[in-house]
Amino acid sequence: MFKLIPYLKDFKKECFLGPLFKLLEAILELIVPLVMAKIIDIGVKSYDTSYIIKMGILIIILGIVGLGSALVCQYFAAKASQGFGTKLRNELFRHINSLSHSEIDNIGTPSLITRIINDVNQLQVAVAMAIRLGVRAPFIILGSAIMAMFINLKLSLIFFLSIPLIVLTLYLVMGKSIPLYRVIQKKLDKISLITRENLEGVRVVRAFSKQEVEKDRFNIAALDHSNTAIKVGKLSSLLNPLTFMIMNFSIAFIVWFGGIGVNNGNFTQGEIIAFVNYMTQILLTLIVVANLVIIFTKASASATRVNEVLDTKSSIKEASSSTKVQATNNSSKIIEFKNVSFSYNNSKQYSLENISLSINKGETIGIIGGTGAGKSTLVNLIPRFYESTEGEIFINGENIKNYSIKDLRNLFGIVPQKAVLFTGSLRENMKWANKNASDEEILMALDIAQCSDFVSNLKDGLDTSVLQGGKNFSGGQKQRLTIARALVGSPKIIILDDSSSALDFATDLKLRQALNTHAKEITTIIVSQRASSIKNSDKIVVLDDGKLAGIGTHEELLENSEVYKEICLSQLTREEAYN
Repeated sequence: MFKLIPYLKDFKKECFLGPLFKLLEAILELIVPLVMAKIIDIGVKSYDTSYIIKMGILIIILGIVGLGSALVCQYFAAKASQGFGTKLRNELFRHINSLSHSEIDNIGTPSLITRIINDVNQLQVAVAMAIRLGVRAPFIILGSAIMAMFINLKLSLIFFLSIPLIVLTLYLVMGKSIPLYRVIQKKLDKISLITRENLEGVRVVRAFSKQEVEKDRFNIAALDHSNTAIKVGKLSSLLNPLTFMIMNFSIAFIVWFGGIGVNNGNFTQGEIIAFVNYMTQILLTLIVVANLVIIFTKASASATRVNEVLDTKSSIKEASSSTKVQATNNSSKIIEFKNVSFSYNNSKQYSLENISLSINKGETIGIIGGTGAGKSTLVNLIPRFYESTEGEIFINGENIKNYSIKDLRNLFGIVPQKAVLFTGSLRENMKWANKNASDEEILMALDIAQCSDFVSNLKDGLDTSVLQGGKNFSGGQKQRLTIARALVGSPKIIILDDSSSALDFATDLKLRQALNTHAKEITTIIVSQRASSIKNSDKIVVLDDGKLAGIGTHEELLENSEVYKEICLSQLTREEAYN
């Protein structure tokens, strides 16, 4: 948790004044038993009503001032904890966005969501409690013991015998419960994963009538989480009864020995009442400490998980200085792979192996291969979504590692396999690559992407609201809109990663023709399962199990590549393939 303290640096005032006001409240609280002792020993003993009233008013004043101090502390604690949570969430979100796809795959999206929401919430609560009670609780315990010593040193020994027993109880419970709280957070990740899968795949679940199976899967995960929570709850529940038992025995001893002292004239009745009040204050404070232990135990587990994300370094290293995009390059090559190999999580199994190829400016490149051949992996290496395990990739004659991430990715218009639109207006979605894009530029991109027909029929046109995930558009419409979004940025290179799979053949053909006509300057890379989508490309790259199985035109590959020939003849008639 101490590693996260720097996120409180902007709230030094609140972290100082909050405990200070709480300390004032605690001091006033420690004075009250002494006033009560005076009322009993002087006012009640001598039947002095005016003295009782005067002391009663003093108690009320102490209470009002104490309440005011507590409210001020509450305000500072809320301000600091919420500010801390906001800064930490912002930093977590920023850091997550700096990670490569590899690190995000390792941690998992559901786990990241849980950490940025639930774990940060736990830490916010811990910060608030630390400001409100971190100083007050030990001060009350120590102060009550010292005040008791001033009243009677011998009788105060009962305090010093009971407090170590309570501390030992707290230590034993905390030692057992901290590991379980970490397990609980991991099981919460699993619940998040199942929930996310079911909400995203609700249509698939219903299509296969798997609602009951998924309910059972969720129930098992929830029950597993519940059982662990109950187990740690049982451990935590021991705190209050054990501390109560120790403190009540202590109070019994005080009353017993104190009563004997009163009879012998060694104590006054007021002093015994003050002793009991101080012991009660310690009891109530230790109950608070017990709850604080639970809060800080949860926060400790959450801090470990948050620090795990913050300590994760991206495998993509930012260039020390940005290479200009317009670096001198007399070659016609815009992209070049030199002996590139890649494996996920540095496993010994290569997803791509020894890939060498070059792509010229303005060319249309088709990439085809069977499922799992490495097509998407290949194109994801170019903008450095993943880092190649071996070999080098060049753009405009410059190693991609010499570009800043921003400059590199500004070269691309990328349309991923899964079409994703964001909440907001259609215009806002179209301006992702160029926030200053005019409506004319947007409409031109929509026309090239074959979106004009349905966008023109929308009641609000470009101001049409996009629901979460673009749910108010069909799969084919979303794919075309994401292509248009990529074109608005006027990229040098556009990557279409199987982004026309939901389009009919006629629309797919019109899209490719429009790209050839209006985007001649753009180097286009098309990843597709369809031979018809890439057969007219300037160059076709054939992948088979992560290896190059052929490079050339459609006609050349039909003659020289058995893999490509097999793919074509499985999708097209011989007449279509050879014409």
